[in-house]
Amino acid sequence: METKWLEDFIALAETRSFSRAAQQRHVTQPAFSRRIQSLEAWAGIDLVDRSSYPTRLTPAGESFHAQALEMVAALQSTRNLMRSHQAVGQDVLEFALPHTLSFTFFPHWLMSLRPQLGMLKTRLHALNVHDAVLRLTEGSCDLLMAYHHPSQPLELASDRYDMLSLGSETLAPYARAGADGQPLLRLPALPGAAVPFLGYAPGAYMARLVDVILKGAQPTPLLEKVYETDIAEGLKAMALEGHGLAFLPASSVRRELEDRLLVPAADPGRLELTMDIRVYRTRPAGNRQGKPLAAALWDFLARQRARAGMEQSPA
Repeated sequence: METKWLEDFIALAETRSFSRAAQQRHVTQPAFSRRIQSLEAWAGIDLVDRSSYPTRLTPAGESFHAQALEMVAALQSTRNLMRSHQAVGQDVLEFALPHTLSFTFFPHWLMSLRPQLGMLKTRLHALNVHDAVLRLTEGSCDLLMAYHHPSQPLELASDRYDMLSLGSETLAPYARAGADGQPLLRLPALPGAAVPFLGYAPGAYMARLVDVILKGAQPTPLLEKVYETDIAEGLKAMALEGHGLAFLPASSVRRELEDRLLVPAADPGRLELTMDIRVYRTRPAGNRQGKPLAAALWDFLARQRARAGMEQSPA
């Protein structure tokens, strides 16, 4: 048996829905269903009554739910006990971030903390969004940093995870500048003309946000994808060489805009989208207290956010 099956089953018992539980566990519904079936095969009995809706547990499932809660709590408690014996690493903050934020926002943000907090020791795990979220939910990092947009929210339960907003970011199209300082490629293009497009790989978080932008555009731009990758830095490198137009976070092209190597490929306010930059942690509770250094950083960020809110409020 895999321990993640227990957490899957607990999520199903709490939500009473295969689809909501799969979203909470960040897996597809078919994969989630297979994992529940594997757990039932291990137990040797049906744990879920599939004859009714909303989903109900069988009597055996109700008994197993109580046992699963105890097993997961015991495993977590054992893990925390083992970590308490490890002195090394208590002064190191572990972050999980999507690749784009690790290149753009994180270095500048970390430096901005130094005047108040001094030099922080950090370990960075740069991953895709799905795997970065798993790092947090599995307890393999102290803090998760990620983009947020209402059309593509992260399904993290508010009773288990805390969240703070660190600012915002704009996603917009950019292209290489010509000798006259104007973009070599521009949207909207001439009628019937397809624009070479540098796109994110299907399934990437940024790809879904670009789709939101394009679906809301009137008229819909005619784009011809000539290159794709799941990393914004890869698209920027191709755009700098003039291979096509790319939608990039503003922080990733700050220097290129100053040097007039890249320029906006659309009029201000058009074909762009604003995202939140958020940081998450597992809410301290019982045996889930986390590192004291992570708690101190969180408290500092919360106070910083509260002061910013007060300054923006009307007198």
